[in-house]
Amino acid sequence: MKSGRQAQEEVKVAKNAYLPNIDASLSVSYNGDGTILDRDFSNSFNVEIPDFGNNFALEVSQVIYAGGAISSSVKMSELKAQMTSLDADINRQEVRFLIVGNYLEMCKLENQLKVFDSHIAQTGKVLKDMRLRHRQGTALQNDITRYELQLQNLNYSKTELLNARLILNRQLTVALGLPEATVILSDSITVTGLTDKSASEWQDNALYTSLPVKMAEKAILMSEQKKKLSGAGLMPNVTLFALNNLTGPITIEIPALNKNLNYWAVGIGLRYNLDNLYKANKRIRADRMGVQKAQEDMMVAKEQLMLGMESAYIKYKEAYSLLETKQKSVELARQNYDVVCYRYSNDLALITDLLDASSQKLDAELQAVNARINILFNYYKLHYISGTL
Repeated sequence: MKSGRQAQEEVKVAKNAYLPNIDASLSVSYNGDGTILDRDFSNSFNVEIPDFGNNFALEVSQVIYAGGAISSSVKMSELKAQMTSLDADINRQEVRFLIVGNYLEMCKLENQLKVFDSHIAQTGKVLKDMRLRHRQGTALQNDITRYELQLQNLNYSKTELLNARLILNRQLTVALGLPEATVILSDSITVTGLTDKSASEWQDNALYTSLPVKMAEKAILMSEQKKKLSGAGLMPNVTLFALNNLTGPITIEIPALNKNLNYWAVGIGLRYNLDNLYKANKRIRADRMGVQKAQEDMMVAKEQLMLGMESAYIKYKEAYSLLETKQKSVELARQNYDVVCYRYSNDLALITDLLDASSQKLDAELQAVNARINILFNYYKLHYISGTL
């Protein structure tokens, strides 16, 4: 796809057709003598012609009517420039959505790190209590070993999260054009205060802001201009012209005159390509079908937009329901862990029960973090599809 500046320059080039054409020529020559002979190439004799020859011609012409060909060509160039601009906007939307996705993923990792830090601290506290009970003879060394293994797994998972955050940080600095050593900090995530519009409101607004729909509209206009350009071939070209010509010697006389002949003229010219009578109609029919195809593509683009917005809106609302479910799961998992931890402290539960309860609590808290980020991701996806990101 062309750059925006290149497309704008091509618009200027197309507008040059409105300006007059100026042709100038200058030549000098060495002339040899002429030969005169009969039609049967007999009785020849030489005719002296002055050796030095010169010619200067200047002609100015201005098209005053071309059947709309010039205006259609300019309009086509302007529409191409607008298409180039829209294509650049689409690329910007894609980059922004990529950056948003990576940033939200970094926020998710930050929150997951907080969850792991909390569980590591909690696991360390449980280990401390276990070691105290082991010295008192009320806990087994095997229980301590299994919980130490749990702590090692948590630390390793934290290391994976830290490395993933480093990778995302590097990707974001490259996408944003920041120095390599830049550390991007994530803010606290909140899902309150987001625009609460209905699905129909999102869809209605998207019809005016969607970039693919705008490109489909420009494609229709371009196909219509192309049809007009083909139709212009059925019309004659009318041109005003003025010319001046200075030439010497005058060789139409015998003997040749060693003088300059200067003459000028102004007038109006009419030009018509007769082959357009049987060629242009075929082009017009083809271009008419192109207009119809562009209109069908426009309908498809709108249908895809509506389906995409509807799907994204359903996922957006579903993300809220998922968050409520996961928050309830966190509450239940914490209650379950407290009960199992109490029972284990009173020798009423096994270490496996405590490990299971701890894992369930960790998993529930991580899923709750993901669900909160998922709401924001689907919200920005709505903006991305509608072209307003």
